[in-house]
Amino acid sequence: MVQVTAGGKVPTGKIVKDVVQRIKDKERPPITLRVGEVCFLIAKDNPELRGKSGCWSIVSEVYEFSCLVATWDNEYILRPEHLKSLGYSADECREMEDLGVRMSLLHQTGKLDEAALWILNGLAKLKTPYLTLLESKLLALLEEEYEIVRENSSSD
Repeated sequence: MVQVTAGGKVPTGKIVKDVVQRIKDKERPPITLRVGEVCFLIAKDNPELRGKSGCWSIVSEVYEFSCLVATWDNEYILRPEHLKSLGYSADECREMEDLGVRMSLLHQTGKLDEAALWILNGLAKLKTPYLTLLESKLLALLEEEYEIVRENSSSD
């Protein structure tokens, strides 16, 4: 199979890596993550995730060997070894999804200063499915500063 792909020559490292990955994929158990689940990102051997290790994400689509996940500032297609489920309840997952939407709306303004980015990057590494009172106030302050109008602002 490798020689056919390499045209009868010694295969390049890229071809060998691709073939090895296809073999691993055939042996891989099915993905157990579900849409809406909250997972930590694990950057191991994935330069695309540099600086994102330990950040939470929301699974938005599940494929055969990978998942599409959303963070507050990007989307990634990742294999399960780059994701660790946090085991949150359905309600906790919805809370985190709401938080992600709020953070994304701020990011989409395109005019965040460094202090705002510090706060959002800190919230991206939350270890709990809820905001402390201070975290909630900081996020609300950013929303006010950047004129983000929330439909359910009474839920704070």
